[in-house]
Amino acid sequence: MITFILKRLGSGIVVLFVVSILVFSLLYVSSGSIARNILGDQATPEQLAVKNAELGLDQPILARYFSWLTGALRGDLGASWFTSEPVASSLATRIPVTMTMVFVAMTLIAIIATLIGVAAAVKRGWVDRVVQIGAIIGDSIPGFVIGIILVTILAIQMGFFPATSTIAPGVGADAWALSLALPVIALLINGVTGGAQQIRSAVIKQLERDYVRTLRSRGIGEREVLFKHVLRSAAPAGLTVLSLQLIGMLGGVVIIEQIFALPGMGPLAVAATSQSDQPVVMGVVMYTVVVVIVVNLIVDLLNGWLNPKVRVS
Repeated sequence: MITFILKRLGSGIVVLFVVSILVFSLLYVSSGSIARNILGDQATPEQLAVKNAELGLDQPILARYFSWLTGALRGDLGASWFTSEPVASSLATRIPVTMTMVFVAMTLIAIIATLIGVAAAVKRGWVDRVVQIGAIIGDSIPGFVIGIILVTILAIQMGFFPATSTIAPGVGADAWALSLALPVIALLINGVTGGAQQIRSAVIKQLERDYVRTLRSRGIGEREVLFKHVLRSAAPAGLTVLSLQLIGMLGGVVIIEQIFALPGMGPLAVAATSQSDQPVVMGVVMYTVVVVIVVNLIVDLLNGWLNPKVRVS
């Protein structure tokens, strides 16, 4: 197991390295007018030259990349070209908001999708049809549309929740709960139906296996067969689906946070991308890639714990 973890961590480091090169190269192409964007159209050529030298934009791409890489390995991601705020500080204040929202939404999706998916697989009646119809509707409606509807009805018209975030340094847990309630509901509605559909399919596939009929023929109760054997065998497929949903959710929260004015990673990523703020964009991308690598590692470990064949392989 330790060897497996070390191999996955090694491959994750390679992925980080490759992604950093690709993103840095793409940003290099669009960094020609950064100095003018910062200083304005009235800046003189001498001022632009000084600013380019200050930001290191007058250096070759390899020198700039290795300068960024050596700093990143020390934990220094640089500072924003436009606000001069350290990137690490910006991420530290925004990551808790985004990750709290994603963690709560994924936890609820995992619980509700599992319950609905198992019920749809066991009860092949109206529950099954509702889940399949809900999956089609859920996949066809973007999360930001659901967010706008929730804001319009529950926040603006009914006043149950704040229309914009009240999260700020030093606020209590009640402000966090009220501000994150609607975004979590939007992510939940958008993700639970698809997860339930996949879990339903995995459970049905296991219920049709020969070992289930053997267990039933031995007089083992249906509840024990379902929760002790079928769910354990279907769990790897469900975990894979949920991990993909989580990774996709990291991209979806960008728009959700914009709609609800949450001080998370979304607004930071949008602002940095529109300004070609290279240090901030690199920090956001590296953070996202690290989360993806960690999620995949955790899913692989859980699959190995649930499935002996995976541990052997």
